[in-house]
Amino acid sequence: MKLQRKNRLRALSLGAVALTGALALTACGSDDTSTGTDASGDGTKAASDIDCGDAKGQLLSDGSSAQKNAVDAWVKQFSAACGVEINYKAGGSGAGVTAFTQGQVSWAGSDSALDSEEVKASQEVCEGGQGINLPMVGGAIAVGFNVEGVDNLVLDAPTLAKIFDSKITNWNDEAIKKLNPDVELPDLKIQAFHRSDDSGTTDNFTAYLKAAAAADWKYEGGKTWQAKGGQSAPQSSGVAQQVKQTNGAIGYFELSYAKDGIKTVALDTGAGEPVAATTDGATAFIGSGKVVGTGNDMAMDLDYATKAEGAYPITLVTYEIVCDKGGDAETLPTVKAFLKYAASEDGQKLLPSVDYAPMPEEIITKVRTIIDGLS
Repeated sequence: MKLQRKNRLRALSLGAVALTGALALTACGSDDTSTGTDASGDGTKAASDIDCGDAKGQLLSDGSSAQKNAVDAWVKQFSAACGVEINYKAGGSGAGVTAFTQGQVSWAGSDSALDSEEVKASQEVCEGGQGINLPMVGGAIAVGFNVEGVDNLVLDAPTLAKIFDSKITNWNDEAIKKLNPDVELPDLKIQAFHRSDDSGTTDNFTAYLKAAAAADWKYEGGKTWQAKGGQSAPQSSGVAQQVKQTNGAIGYFELSYAKDGIKTVALDTGAGEPVAATTDGATAFIGSGKVVGTGNDMAMDLDYATKAEGAYPITLVTYEIVCDKGGDAETLPTVKAFLKYAASEDGQKLLPSVDYAPMPEEIITKVRTIIDGLS
């Protein structure tokens, strides 16, 4: 079984990426990457200075759509330096974990750590080892809204819970007015959008509601949306697009998708001032979390109910999931080289330029050591 899956992994890593080579090369454009600093202008090294190790050929991966823009930025630099084609499908955390545990990809991205059943399944493809969670990307989950005539909006966890559970259905509801006394709120139906696919973004968003609004959010949580009502769209990009084009809309997606005029909610967390969705706020929140994984696993526990000043609590950590040992020998050198770059000082410095939060230093230092030991 393991041999069959490893053979399938090799075939998919080469064949599927070859079919999507044009897409990969578009994402991995080589402009402004061969000399000087990188194209973002943030002072990171030139792509030619990246340590490619024994990376070669092509690589296929799948997973969290929340981190797609971060992965695209890393791939652009890494591919220019190392001549490797990487196709990150970004089909969602659920799809990525499934692809990994079925031996279809060498690594996956997920906004939720592997659960016990997923770890057990990973042992079928990690010969003598198992899948581990490496926190690599931080991201504030923005709550975007589109209400004509309203530029600034403050909401708290109980109000958000009621909105996404169809208990508050109009923008001039008294609960929203109380939080926004100086805003003229219209008599307009709320159009709440959630993810249609299994999503780590959903898992983190609902974990916040469950922790900070327990009396109003009675659902168990997880990658699958459980509340009734509302509308759905696939992936972070799909939800963001629906919010952008629908008057009265509200939805959740990673901060890097809050662009092209999409406005975002500030959270009343009980701190002195409402907290906006920012990369600094996300890094501050992640830094207050704890690593609860054992051995080389770095799954984290985050305090979504925090009232700390400046900490934005609707924040996800995206894990890169990889075999700690027993991974596919054909792709392992390329996976290690790419992840080493992503976790490097230069790779992490690139994140704020695309609206992501770098990992706190004490966390990413441990991640670098673990990547070095992958076998």
